[in-house]
Amino acid sequence: MAIYTFSFFHLLLAILPLMVPHATANLEGDALFALRRAVKDPGLKLQSWDPTLVDPCTWFHVTCDSDNRITRLDLGNAKLSGKLVPELGKLERLQYLELYMNELMGPIPKELGNLKSLLSLDLYHNNLTGSIPSSLSKLSNLKFLRLNGNRLSGRIPRELTKLGSLKILDVSNNDLCGTIPTAGSFSKFTEESYMNNSRLEGPELMGFVRYDAGGSC
Repeated sequence: MAIYTFSFFHLLLAILPLMVPHATANLEGDALFALRRAVKDPGLKLQSWDPTLVDPCTWFHVTCDSDNRITRLDLGNAKLSGKLVPELGKLERLQYLELYMNELMGPIPKELGNLKSLLSLDLYHNNLTGSIPSSLSKLSNLKFLRLNGNRLSGRIPRELTKLGSLKILDVSNNDLCGTIPTAGSFSKFTEESYMNNSRLEGPELMGFVRYDAGGSC
């Protein structure tokens, strides 16, 4: 009995490393397929996203690293319509989320703040509504945040000024309100980042105007 237990234990140790990547691939594949179910795809860009194919790295418009973890999603100008899904927040190694120039609507899921590896979030020129999630402030590696050309409303979350790596910010052509944060990384952005938000009144005057007092929100 002892020999049997010993052999089974070592067999389990040998199998586990093989099972973990498979489970991860399933989790990430499920997240992408949730997006496919939530959108209309008249251009058949997502036709290869077949849930019976366990490895989503074989799907078109998906890039993976050497560990078969998804690092890039390229669906800009793909004629997609529908809503973003919270499941996208499960793509822990995603670096580029490119969904610009589509017809996506509804809110930006707060779960996108879980994409700890994200470098670029490009959702510009869609029909997204609601507020900018403050959870995006958790994206410590983020360099490019482009949300322009949507119908986003509410204040620009002050928490976003903590994004020390942010190089490009564009929230122009929305319906944002309140004052413009000027602390941290936001100190280097010009008015072009915020133009054509008729209810936006900024920049924030440190020590004079409270962040939550300015603008007609």
